[in-house]
Amino acid sequence: MTKPLFPITKLSDLHGLAEALPAADATAADAARARQASLTKPPGSLGRLEELAEFMAMWQGTDRPKIDTAQALVFAGNHGICAQGVNPYPQEVTAQMVANFEAGGAAINQLCRANGAELSVIALNLENPTADFTQAPAMSEAECLEALNKGAAAVDQSADILLLGEMGIGNSTVAAALTSALFGGDVAGWVGPGTGSDADGQTRKCRAIDAGLARHADAIGDAPAILAALGGREQAAICGAVLAARAAGIPVILDGFICTAAAAALFATDPRLLDHCLVGHASAEPGHRLLLEKLNKRPVLEFDMRLGEGSGAAVALGIIRSALACHNGMATFGEAGVSEG
Repeated sequence: MTKPLFPITKLSDLHGLAEALPAADATAADAARARQASLTKPPGSLGRLEELAEFMAMWQGTDRPKIDTAQALVFAGNHGICAQGVNPYPQEVTAQMVANFEAGGAAINQLCRANGAELSVIALNLENPTADFTQAPAMSEAECLEALNKGAAAVDQSADILLLGEMGIGNSTVAAALTSALFGGDVAGWVGPGTGSDADGQTRKCRAIDAGLARHADAIGDAPAILAALGGREQAAICGAVLAARAAGIPVILDGFICTAAAAALFATDPRLLDHCLVGHASAEPGHRLLLEKLNKRPVLEFDMRLGEGSGAAVALGIIRSALACHNGMATFGEAGVSEG
């Protein structure tokens, strides 16, 4: 009997997971491409809309991909690194924003409503922030696995697409720490204003990340260990949701810098683990463009957004719906009685 993929019981198990997960359906992609060539338009004239339809086909395993159910998950967590003065807002704001999400008053609520996504917000032990990673690992392996498996369990196995986002005061510092550890380079290149840090605040972020990288140098080269040492519960939950979606054959839209940085821990483990993921938008956070280059991902949108919450993923969902409306609804040349020339 094949061992079930979830719950994941050891972080080291992530290293071999790609082999056990479904791959893209090349036959469905070829059939979708052939349909695009037969539609009443010049070849390639819908640009990336055609590419997005083919992407959805290869991961849903059908030449006529659809989105009846779009699930949006926003994971929220608090971070011990805030003790280093890396954020201008108190951590109480995380719980306050979760309440706002639940009351329907945030941007993500409006964008999910406008683009047809069912939103769930999952708070992850907000009353107990992770440890300050300048002093200790942010999470033990057990804590990281608990959050990862909660993320996996939140995925609706019947969804046609999954949108992922996050909320957590201090998590732009966590994202910069993760990307610095995973990909190297100048720490300052990964650091941005986040929720509004000024130059002094960004300097504090850099100092905190440098200290964290030095303390956890033995984790460098082991992406799951980096996730536990420097990440947060919402980052681990995002990774779990990405993996559960892949196991269920559900394509994923990642949000901006923080969400993509969380998923980058999977990419650094094995790049194939993010093959089923789109990036919804290019965040205005400076580290995101650098990260997109590392991941070789082209965002669906570039709207200068940097809100988080899954907001960019929700807007991108509307574009993907448009791509599928054309793919499935347009007539072929034969059906329309139009000469192909």
